[in-house]
Amino acid sequence: MRLGAHNGRPDVEVFGGRQMGAEKVSPGVTRASVTRRLLLTAGGLTLFSLWAANPVDQDPTAPRLPDAHQAPVRRAGALTAGDRPVRHPRASSSHRARTAPDQPHLAVARRGGRGAGELPLRTIDDGPKAIALTIDDGPDPVYTPQVLALLARYRVTATFSMIGIEAQAHPAVAREVAAAGHLIVNHTWTHLNLVWLPPAMVTEQMSRATGAIHAATGRIPDLFRAPYGAWSPFVLSQCARIGMTPLGWSVDPRDWSRPGVPSIVTNIMRNTRTGSIILEHDGGGNRSQTVAALKIVIPRLLAAGYHFRTP
Repeated sequence: MRLGAHNGRPDVEVFGGRQMGAEKVSPGVTRASVTRRLLLTAGGLTLFSLWAANPVDQDPTAPRLPDAHQAPVRRAGALTAGDRPVRHPRASSSHRARTAPDQPHLAVARRGGRGAGELPLRTIDDGPKAIALTIDDGPDPVYTPQVLALLARYRVTATFSMIGIEAQAHPAVAREVAAAGHLIVNHTWTHLNLVWLPPAMVTEQMSRATGAIHAATGRIPDLFRAPYGAWSPFVLSQCARIGMTPLGWSVDPRDWSRPGVPSIVTNIMRNTRTGSIILEHDGGGNRSQTVAALKIVIPRLLAAGYHFRTP
């Protein structure tokens, strides 16, 4: 089910490929009566769809994203529109770390330390030249192992924002991430835009993801990243209530859109500075450009004196 709006008009897409446009109500018929009629014919799912799609029922203070950022429910192993499965070669063994063995770049995950209800963490404070690399939307059986191999080669620790349904579908890959010592973040159960959901569904998206990540890795994440960076007052208050730190980012090369390896590399090198949190992706589609870009930027950042930490 996808909820969104086009030209200011709500639309609803229901499972099975059927679409319903904006409500058309004849004179004298209230929206409530239309809702009741649809409830009788389609059940509770349609009732929720109409409620969530109607902007009048949304929190007027909650942020909204442009249509281009609205995304359908993600299924385990599903690719985004336009993505095609590809065979990707293993990372070349010719790339070697440019740091001496006695100068490891492994970071230790730090827990807690932030007050309840704070805005998302968009930078880190761990001294000069400290930066964080975050990898979203996995675990993915094709690209996550490639990213892990690259991080191991350069002895870098990263932060992986995992989608619950993907962790459930690929528990062995999730365990590889944990076993390598990387930090794991809750990134919701199915990567929905939480701003469009009622509180009960927001809570479920967060709790089910934690359960799946714990079942796969034995870890209970204490950081949370909202899909699309779409935060609402309720999401932030829920993070505070369950003791999770909201995690944002400060460098976004938009690798998910596959703009080309040079574009990703240039964006990261141009915008990264002390305290930056870099956003990249290992799931949600073809991430071969991301892997290729990381092969270039990680050694460049290390050569520039940066060291990788976790939030």
